[in-house]
Amino acid sequence: MIELLVAGWLGAVATTEGLTFVRLHMMLRRFHARKLLSTPSMVRDMPSVSVCIPARNEKHAMTRCLESVLSSTYPKMEVLVLDDESVDNTSSLIKSFAKDGVRFIEGGTPPEGWVGKNHALRTLLKEASGTYVLYLDVDTVLSVYSISQLVSYAETTRADMISVLPQRNDVWRASVLLAPLRYFWHVLFHRAARPVVASSAWMVRRKDLLRDFEDFSQLKDDVEPEVTIARQYLAKNSYKFLTSHQLLGVSYEKKMSSQIETTIRLRYPQLHFSLFRAVAVACCKAMIALTPLIAFIDTVYIAPAILVYLGGAICYLSYLLFVWERGALIGMWLWPLVLLGDAWLTLVSMIRYQTGTVTWKGRPIISRSR
Repeated sequence: MIELLVAGWLGAVATTEGLTFVRLHMMLRRFHARKLLSTPSMVRDMPSVSVCIPARNEKHAMTRCLESVLSSTYPKMEVLVLDDESVDNTSSLIKSFAKDGVRFIEGGTPPEGWVGKNHALRTLLKEASGTYVLYLDVDTVLSVYSISQLVSYAETTRADMISVLPQRNDVWRASVLLAPLRYFWHVLFHRAARPVVASSAWMVRRKDLLRDFEDFSQLKDDVEPEVTIARQYLAKNSYKFLTSHQLLGVSYEKKMSSQIETTIRLRYPQLHFSLFRAVAVACCKAMIALTPLIAFIDTVYIAPAILVYLGGAICYLSYLLFVWERGALIGMWLWPLVLLGDAWLTLVSMIRYQTGTVTWKGRPIISRSR
């Protein structure tokens, strides 16, 4: 009986890995465009862009982010940075770039019912004047051509909104090798009701955002406002998602602590605040991650357990090849540890929301679904 159960579980995991590989490969190929879209003559006729960056206690990454934005070859650009009541020297750091044209915006305590970051995005939107608003996280780094490529793609495809999954090029760090599988699940389960969106870099037509979402008032307590926006534009076939590459040149370097905090903030809402779903998903992830250990039960299971491990590694590799600039062949072997950590964060997110202890940059999170 035990032998049948083990064999059945190994077969189910292998089938799941096969379907996951096919689905991931199809989605990632769909979202990946390697062609350079803009030329210098095209850029001269393109619309203006407001690069908007909300920042709260971000002194560790602010300089590199702003230097990359200011190195852009795009001629019609303004840069707005909001300091969201930082307690470090983020404010002074932003102001030091004033001579380069960076506009400093002082944030304030968000009104009751508002998520802090959403209020910062709204304030930036009100101050922006460009045809497009490009929202960036401070951890994001652009190449000199990134903005021109994004605007060109938006104009060519008539998109109202575009988001970009950045690449990681700082591979040899725990924050990369053992990073939570946030975008892995987003890409895998992309659908009309829950489109994949990267919050690190997303661009939208300013007037459309003001008109369709009442300058963010409809999104004040949404933990993923960019997903809600993308859902509406995807229904009109005017939302596009891209994975970055060398030509697009969007990358990011996010600390492990920030990745964990983000995953905890998002995972339980993504599971619709369901205790059953959270526990079931966490248990399934943990069991799949630990499947290779079945080889230690009996030598007869060594071969199938190895095949399951290799299947998972190859599936994970199909994702890493798109999001890592290098090192994917090494990182793929760590997939059981990454999946096990992801299962743990799912449970932590559930517990934190149930106990009302979820925070973001030191502020409590209260979601509309609570």
